Amino acid sequence: MPRVLEVFQVDAFTRQQFTGNPAGVVLDADGLEDAQMLAIARELNNADTAFVLQPDGDDHDIRVRFFTPRTEAAFVGHATLAVHAVLSVRNPPRLCRQKGKAGIVDVTTLAGDAGFSIRQAPPSLGRALTPAETAQVLDALKLPASALDPRSAPRIAGGASTRLLLALAAGTSLAGMEPDQAALARLSPLIGAAGYFLFSLAPSVAGCDVESRMFCPALGIPEDPVSGNAHGMLGRHLLEQGLLQAVDGHAQFTGAQGHYLGRPGQVQIALDVDAAAQCTAVHIRGQAVQVFETRITL
Repeated sequence: MPRVLEVFQVDAFTRQQFTGNPAGVVLDADGLEDAQMLAIARELNNADTAFVLQPDGDDHDIRVRFFTPRTEAAFVGHATLAVHAVLSVRNPPRLCRQKGKAGIVDVTTLAGDAGFSIRQAPPSLGRALTPAETAQVLDALKLPASALDPRSAPRIAGGASTRLLLALAAGTSLAGMEPDQAALARLSPLIGAAGYFLFSLAPSVAGCDVESRMFCPALGIPEDPVSGNAHGMLGRHLLEQGLLQAVDGHAQFTGAQGHYLGRPGQVQIALDVDAAAQCTAVHIRGQAVQVFETRITL
């Protein structure tokens, strides 16, 4: 018998259609084979597509698997927002425990039109780049060494999905970038970073604390419009570098990304911080808006 799947296109980290980061959402995906999920993700051709499945235990409410057009991803922040934007229309939950390959995260539907909040364990922080590696990355990015912010050394972050966090002294340095995508892809396995998250604490965009761009050619994504995961990594990094201050056990900032692609979006990050000034949890917050709904018959 033919099978009909409900499929949605959702723009995340924005409240305006055709901006932010687009993601596909496929409901009731139980029983689909991996090859079918990959084929659907390739057909939708978003950076990521989320497949919603029934829970397989008592410790969570839903399961979600994420596929790029090339492979499966452990967790995707903007696609998680997209999932809950779709589900909240049908049955608005206050809190949903979402299980995936990276573990269980709590997703809260915020009041009003404030969107959703994803609570995660603190992302891991890895090593700083060597001077020689930094020079290679800058050469591939076509940036001079003088563009770097000396307060923050280039550093690898993340576990299942790694990013290089690279601080620039001025947000204006992000404009007009045309990196050598092939060179960045070749460097990724050598330095251990699947993507390059460039950020500045001196943003040229009003209403934010950080401005960024992210290039992930090794994943088949020349530039990711808006990344919640990378902003979460950045939050812990800034806290440990003393560049983000905690007040009463909490630290927060707003990041702007995607405007150079014509898809502006914003990410709100909040950190829970203990008495020893260590991050104990990361909250990735953002809005999402549905663009269209369709059906696929298999």
